Amino acid sequence: MIKIGTYNTLVIKREVDFGVYLDDGSEGILLPKRFVPEGAKAGDELNVFIYHDSEDRVIATTQRPKGIVGEIVKLKAVSVTRQGAFMDWGLMKDLFVPVSKQLSRMHAGEEYLVRIYIDERTGRVAASEKLETFLSNESLTVREMDLVNLTVYRRTEIGYMMVINHLHTGVLHFNEIYRPIEIGDHFEGYIKKIYPDNKIDVAAGKPGYQRVEEETQKILRLLDENDGYLPFHDKSDPDEIYSFFGMSKKTFKMTIGNLYKQQKIMFTKTGIKRVE
Repeated sequence: MIKIGTYNTLVIKREVDFGVYLDDGSEGILLPKRFVPEGAKAGDELNVFIYHDSEDRVIATTQRPKGIVGEIVKLKAVSVTRQGAFMDWGLMKDLFVPVSKQLSRMHAGEEYLVRIYIDERTGRVAASEKLETFLSNESLTVREMDLVNLTVYRRTEIGYMMVINHLHTGVLHFNEIYRPIEIGDHFEGYIKKIYPDNKIDVAAGKPGYQRVEEETQKILRLLDENDGYLPFHDKSDPDEIYSFFGMSKKTFKMTIGNLYKQQKIMFTKTGIKRVE
């Protein structure tokens, strides 16, 4: 079955002057000529995005939109009418946000965090700024220490409310933030704690020594790029460490301690040195 608003792998059914038709079990879905990969022929499989074009026809493209159905993304409004706003999502046809799905009146040129969905009445892809409708912690699909995709939702008194895997919400506390973040940013994180009422605390990056292992390679690379020496140690200023390494002081200390135990670095009075 063809899924609108997401990627489908389909076989080229037949070629025509203006493109190719992909096998959908019926008459076929057009992939316009400008999106047909060079050398593609009947019988080949193609991974395409399916949506409705400006004439309301189901159509395929090899373009990659900025988000698919079920995802929460930050998009720019390119035009606004009394009926709604049109967002640039990377395709020939802009994505529609009905007025009823806006938190306040949208303005052209500004960016908004929206959730992409299928309109039940029309069957077309649309977007909504009212994210709470789609988010729930009532039945969780994650466990503590799971790696997850995080989206910055809004700022609170204790940190940032985050969207977890486009499904749930959790808090990234201020003391877990080591770099500037903005509403709509996406990055990898993990479930730090789940409370009895299903509230969730999250953290950026990977848990425990998975993160240390990743940062180990970064420090070794930076040492190699700086003649085997870096003027940083466990007494260095946390802001200076973050500015240079992009990691917290706590992670930095854990990582250089791990490298020291492996005899890959040595400590000097002013920094760390690579051991050959």
